Amino acid sequence: MTDFPKAEIEATLARYIGVREAIEAGNADWPDLAQFFTDDAVYIDPAWGRVQGVEHLRAFFAESMSGLEDWRFPITETAITGNVVFVKWIQISPGTRDDGTPYQQSGLSTLIYAGDGKFSYDEDLLNMVHVNEDLRASGWMPGEGFNMPPKHPNRDWSRPS
Repeated sequence: MTDFPKAEIEATLARYIGVREAIEAGNADWPDLAQFFTDDAVYIDPAWGRVQGVEHLRAFFAESMSGLEDWRFPITETAITGNVVFVKWIQISPGTRDDGTPYQQSGLSTLIYAGDGKFSYDEDLLNMVHVNEDLRASGWMPGEGFNMPPKHPNRDWSRPS
């Protein structure tokens, strides 16, 4: 594996965060993230499983986020070690608990930088048991266009060679 200059990775991460912030602000859409992935990229989602190839990623972003327009996913921290980028984020679903606090979960993305402003791998970790508990407690109902994840997703989280 080639080690890329940290400044190059930092610049790509800054652009990636910029698009994520634009999505949060309603000025971009989730499929816009596909620009940050190689043609053969692998993306691991905790509910949807393994998605491979940038065109499949673009479709996945649209399909998996449809009906979740009132959810938020702000980034709180990042770290870079070699070609590996860690992005810490929070998933905030609609509604609040009886004490007024939001329903939120801790998430972590591990990305592998592949050069030319693109990542070849993204593995998102999120405790789906906690998510489901919060959805039941909040009484959340899917929005228009919501798509259920596959019943039997591909759970192969291996990185591309």
